[in-house]
Amino acid sequence: MYLSYYGFREMPFNITPDPRFLYLSPTHQEALQHLKYGVREKKGFIVLFGEVGCGKTTLCRRFLNELDPTHYDTALILNPRVTETQMLKAILTELGETKLARSQSDLVAQMNRVLLERIGRGRDIVLIIDEAQNLSFDVLEQIRLLSNLETDKQKLLQIVLMGQPELKEVLAQEELRQLRQRILVHYELHPLGKIDMEHYIQHRLSLAGGSGRPGFTKWALRAIHSGSGGIPRVVNNLCDKAMLSAFIRESDEVNYWDVRRAVRDMANLTN
Repeated sequence: MYLSYYGFREMPFNITPDPRFLYLSPTHQEALQHLKYGVREKKGFIVLFGEVGCGKTTLCRRFLNELDPTHYDTALILNPRVTETQMLKAILTELGETKLARSQSDLVAQMNRVLLERIGRGRDIVLIIDEAQNLSFDVLEQIRLLSNLETDKQKLLQIVLMGQPELKEVLAQEELRQLRQRILVHYELHPLGKIDMEHYIQHRLSLAGGSGRPGFTKWALRAIHSGSGGIPRVVNNLCDKAMLSAFIRESDEVNYWDVRRAVRDMANLTN
């Protein structure tokens, strides 16, 4: 509703994971460098933790966009609530394979052949699994076994597990100690501090075509940070609702009361 009124080309606070809108705060920049380092150095297993809404999926898409497609083949799994056989089929499908084996053992053999053939052509293969805290023990064990596929010189598959903080508890289980020992690179995304959040908001406003309207008062920004805890997805929701409130008032300024109303609306939705 406020798009044309404030002169934006597009909505500045959509919650879809658009890598073009990614704001690389220090914690996001460091997480991205960990992902790049782990893949470049062929560390095998990489784990990225982060609270819900911290930007893991957006960061992942940015990471994928920065991988050279002439050198890397990638498989992105977004739905980890699958069986071992379904996971193997999903990975092969993501890698572009169309004729899939049926049994689990045949799928593993096919995976090995596919990876060896691609490695032989000078390609590297990266598997990314989002929401990895939802993986069952059996599927995690299957992924560990996939990490065993290797030549004399390198692992055939670089595996990135991304998940909420609960993933740390999952990986801490005694029966997963073999998998845990293979994790050589890990990083935990943190919420935005107040200054980074202010830069984040300005970043999104500018990318959406903003020209300074509306402005956010100092108290509005404090209320957004307090109400969001620095979680980018919650910041987006609060900013969107607060800007709508300012638009209804026909104001060029988002104030504390606009944000307070937005926080109250969001609280009503979760109660």
